[in-house]
Amino acid sequence: MFENLLRKLTASAEPEPLPNPDARRALAALMVRVARADRHYHAPEAAEIDRLLAHHYELSPEQAAELRAEAEVLESEAPDTVRFTRALKDAVDYDERAWVLEALWSVALSDGKRDHEEDAVLRLAASLLGVTDQDSARARRRVQRRDD
Repeated sequence: MFENLLRKLTASAEPEPLPNPDARRALAALMVRVARADRHYHAPEAAEIDRLLAHHYELSPEQAAELRAEAEVLESEAPDTVRFTRALKDAVDYDERAWVLEALWSVALSDGKRDHEEDAVLRLAASLLGVTDQDSARARRRVQRRDD
């Protein structure tokens, strides 16, 4: 299963839009990529990924943790961020992609600090998702207000 999905995500040609389960995996893997960007993948980040996946996809805590575990493997084997963002951009509309950025900011800030490596991945993800810098900044501010 991972091999087939990884092949889809790493194919050199334009990927076909992913069905919803694969888009879920791409989103979860992108969240993991953001969390790992600073080379410190902490429990609060994993918990935030689980919480976001459970809430957004109406999963049980166990199902969300299983999806995150799959995404951890997928993220570690994927060569770049482009494949995840392209899969998401092809699968969801702009408003959903703006939510994706808010979720990514929530993961990045869940460990209580803002890191320049995570910022760089988020800037790249926003650009590749076609989300404006202004909408990304708004998403970050919404997350920061919730955390205050």
